[in-house]
Amino acid sequence: MAGKNKKSSFGPGFLVTAAFIGPGTVTTCSLAGAQFGYALIYALVFATITTIILQGMTGRLSLGSNHDLAQSLREFPQSKTTRSLFVVLTLSSITFGCAAYEAGNIIGGSLGLEAVTSVSNKVWVAVISFTAIIILGLGKYKFVEKLLIFLVFLMSVSFLTTLIIIKPDLLSLLKGMAPSFPKNSLYLVLALVGTTVVPYNLFLHSAVVKEKWHSITDLKRVKKDLLLSITLGGIISVSIVMTSAVAFYEKGLTPEDGVQLAQQLKPLFGTFTNLLFGIGFFTAGMSSALTAPYAAAYASSGVLGWKGGPDSKKFKGVWLGVIIIGFLVSILNLKPLAVIVFAQAANGIILPVASIFLLIVLNNRQRMGKLANDIRQNILGTLIVLVVIFLGLWNIVKLFLK
Repeated sequence: MAGKNKKSSFGPGFLVTAAFIGPGTVTTCSLAGAQFGYALIYALVFATITTIILQGMTGRLSLGSNHDLAQSLREFPQSKTTRSLFVVLTLSSITFGCAAYEAGNIIGGSLGLEAVTSVSNKVWVAVISFTAIIILGLGKYKFVEKLLIFLVFLMSVSFLTTLIIIKPDLLSLLKGMAPSFPKNSLYLVLALVGTTVVPYNLFLHSAVVKEKWHSITDLKRVKKDLLLSITLGGIISVSIVMTSAVAFYEKGLTPEDGVQLAQQLKPLFGTFTNLLFGIGFFTAGMSSALTAPYAAAYASSGVLGWKGGPDSKKFKGVWLGVIIIGFLVSILNLKPLAVIVFAQAANGIILPVASIFLLIVLNNRQRMGKLANDIRQNILGTLIVLVVIFLGLWNIVKLFLK
């Protein structure tokens, strides 16, 4: 699957960015900007830095131990009970979770195209679903990687050009970097961080790093890749908040989602701006519709000990199942609330569990060798783990607040 060509210094990090900049992120950022202007931008800065550090830990795990996160969760625990628990949690949160949220990715991408073409989103649901099947069915990781990098850059161009057109207040942007908690903003602060620090990206990134790079000397490539791609993802998120702040907050309006923001930009700033944001929303949905099935397949293969990698029928069966479920939920207007609630609860558990496990393995010098944690990395890692524990708990608590 993975190319062994070490001239390629980018890829895995862009898959992470393509995954977390989905319709949910666009919607959350749109609401943050519409309700609180620039005030919550600091949350995205914090989330971006946290993601870089956490994904860097998964990259080191893969290079140092030659096992991705899912494989480590299966093989590292000595207790069969603990091993079984990790398997159940991973399958519940990652595989089922990706299937539950795939519909949102497909619908989000279709609504973005509907906003700029006026063709029914049902048509685009089918087009996106079958396109995803064809792309992943080719079985060529290099092609998928390049396509996702292209989609991320297309998102960047779309959202950043939109931002330039609407002429934001840069002084307010700087003020938004300072932490503040306006009344009733805590939910959105946590949501902004939660849509960026995504559990299944831990599994996706570690697996793809293991496939693409094979030596501890590649650590610099991992860091370079993450720094560029995740920072770019953070900039995209911030640009959406700022666009929404100008289009809605400054005019006293409130959108319900990212698509409404795209539609509102047309009368305010012209057809071209509406087109740009619609394309951005489509690429957000399309890229996430490709990465979620891959993450589910990698997680399932790792924790269940399947052999054969991405070329195996079982691996292909998982990602195909995720896309088909997303398509059926989208096209039939189903509302799998029970599955989504279950997936959210499982995500709330697996995020801190996987993060704590990461920290434990990274301190195992027998497995990690030269890439084992030093004191500085342990302090930083502990702080990150505390953050994701809080996020995990919040992910569970919010289920009871709806």
